[in-house]
Amino acid sequence: MPFKNLLLGLALGLVSTALAAHPVYPALDQSTDAALQARLEAKVQQLDLLGAAKDRKLSVALVDITDLAHPRFAALNPDHMAYAASLPKIAILLGAFARIQAGEMSLDQPTRDSLTRMIRVSSNRDASAMLERVGIRYLADLLQSPSYRLYAPERNGGLWVGKPYGKDGDNLRDPLHNLSHGATVLQVARFYYLLETGRLLSADLTREMKSILGDPALHHKFVGGLQAAHPDARLFRKSGTWRNWHADSALVERDGRRYIAVALADDAQGESWLRRLIVGLDEAVFEGGPTKVAMLK
Repeated sequence: MPFKNLLLGLALGLVSTALAAHPVYPALDQSTDAALQARLEAKVQQLDLLGAAKDRKLSVALVDITDLAHPRFAALNPDHMAYAASLPKIAILLGAFARIQAGEMSLDQPTRDSLTRMIRVSSNRDASAMLERVGIRYLADLLQSPSYRLYAPERNGGLWVGKPYGKDGDNLRDPLHNLSHGATVLQVARFYYLLETGRLLSADLTREMKSILGDPALHHKFVGGLQAAHPDARLFRKSGTWRNWHADSALVERDGRRYIAVALADDAQGESWLRRLIVGLDEAVFEGGPTKVAMLK
């Protein structure tokens, strides 16, 4: 067995061992909640974005995970894969932490600082440097591995990073759509659900990863829209922008509730769409009434 495959196998073995210690959580795509789906569609219609969704110019996923064991999932175009700009940097973050968990990288201060800049200010330089350290083929194997399935051909793809965030470097575009940096809203939502349920990494590294996703420095899209309406909201977030493509994703904690929101837009007005959309998604969650399960800390 090639040495790099042996290392990946060891990393995934550690993940599988950690997964076995956790309760069995349901698959998000098997947790559709009819009431939440109806509220999601109503909010999108109120924002005059239902046509964009029908034309696949807008994809949305919303998951109420206040009760982690019983997620409530709603979506529009959940399996539509689109160019997602910098949002898939969360995949590089996962790859780096998988290397760290396997003992192949150290979470020293320079590494932590680089990962933080990659996520919070969306540094392309740090993303490209980190992708080189992780390995583009290692990352592709990790995303497709049975432990994660964050890129799944039977679900039309998912999270993918197939080139550095610059002109140079290896090129390994996704096999279904030839995208360099792609995502589906379902697989991005799954990333956050796996993170929050402790199924991506060990407990210590899960806390480290979530900390890096917190305190976003770019106050646009989801952050700008939600914090203007609810300054108390906490977002653990990664967004992306390139030309007409606008993407955002967040784990939101507010007023005893916790939910995941993801949106991919292909329109020049996409930033405005997402800034307004997150307020509607927040309303869709809270209009569902109080949960019977206290938010886990």
